[in-house]
Amino acid sequence: MATDRYQGHDYYGLDDMFTEEHLLIRDTVRNWVKKEVSPIIEDYAQRAEFPRQIVKGLGEIGAFGPYIPEEYGGPGLDQISYGIIMQELERCDSGVRSAASVQSSLVMYPIWQYGSEEQKQKYLPGLATGELIGCFGLTEPDHGSNPGGMLTNFKDAGDHYLLNGAKMWITNSPIADLAVVWAKNEEGRIHGLIVTRGMEGFTTPKTHDKWSLRASETGELVFNNVKVPKENLLPNKSGLGAPLGCLDSARYGIAWGAIGAALDCYDSALRYSQERIQFDQPIASYQLVQKKLAEMITEITKAQWLTWRLGVLKNEGRATTQQISMAKRNNVQMALQIAREARQIHGAMGITGEYPIMRHMMNLESVVTYEGTHDIHLLITGMDITGISAFKKSK
Repeated sequence: MATDRYQGHDYYGLDDMFTEEHLLIRDTVRNWVKKEVSPIIEDYAQRAEFPRQIVKGLGEIGAFGPYIPEEYGGPGLDQISYGIIMQELERCDSGVRSAASVQSSLVMYPIWQYGSEEQKQKYLPGLATGELIGCFGLTEPDHGSNPGGMLTNFKDAGDHYLLNGAKMWITNSPIADLAVVWAKNEEGRIHGLIVTRGMEGFTTPKTHDKWSLRASETGELVFNNVKVPKENLLPNKSGLGAPLGCLDSARYGIAWGAIGAALDCYDSALRYSQERIQFDQPIASYQLVQKKLAEMITEITKAQWLTWRLGVLKNEGRATTQQISMAKRNNVQMALQIAREARQIHGAMGITGEYPIMRHMMNLESVVTYEGTHDIHLLITGMDITGISAFKKSK
């Protein structure tokens, strides 16, 4: 099994801005990842399997719903703690972070924010421990960047609703015990419903042949006249703003997580460049390699401070959707570029499973697209600064 030799990198003293609790959380998660996940992640990625045995451990370290209050089984941590946990998980693998991010921001968050007290008590404690696994159904085969065009719908059938439609690209779908599904009622209003495994007509086909997020479970959600009890409707928010609020939380976690992937690529490239001898000296002594490494740590440092500030704003309840979009877009693009430069430094070895570079690079090709594509996030910023929407043109 591979030995995880990762060392943290903090060029501008960001640790000074973290509390003792933040640093303890980071060390706890990092040590758990090094012991439980890093030695096996390459094998699971090669086999295109999710290591289900880590789910309990993810619950134990507080990776599921870190900010969920203790009264509902969560750790009751702040938003910076959530970000730190996502960063340490994605430092190992984006698929592991995706599993925790979906559980936290796309399943637990809407139940906590939009659900009834009964729903919170029923589902959140089990989700926090990993006893229950959840997924989030928004994206459809023909409606990705335009989720408001969804076709999935439900109708009132007396003592229950009848749900029909399909969702795709759903993380955790094949192993989920429940799904928070977004669908239109008969008036065309979007609502969230909790759909549980075992309901007749509800299936979760697995997505095969992925080149990216191979250590993550991905699938579809298919609803064929599924009878959903009326008490499973999330009662406290409706409209497109409800699922988009969940995505704000998830994108915030991605902004932190992408830094983790970048740090791992940089760490590996720096160490390799110091150990790899060519022309009788380490390749780290050559100007072009130093240029790559210097640019890597510069971009990582900028992203670290951008995201820390976003975390402060999130804690204060002042972070905007637009600010979160900027951080998600910037940091994922940064991580992708660093992965590509790191692959160059590793030479041919960079394509092998002995190093994490290609796995990170392939994973990030999904991260740059999901939960808002690179270009859509750019247009969110564009609309914010100009006051003009480029998404939908008037006829």
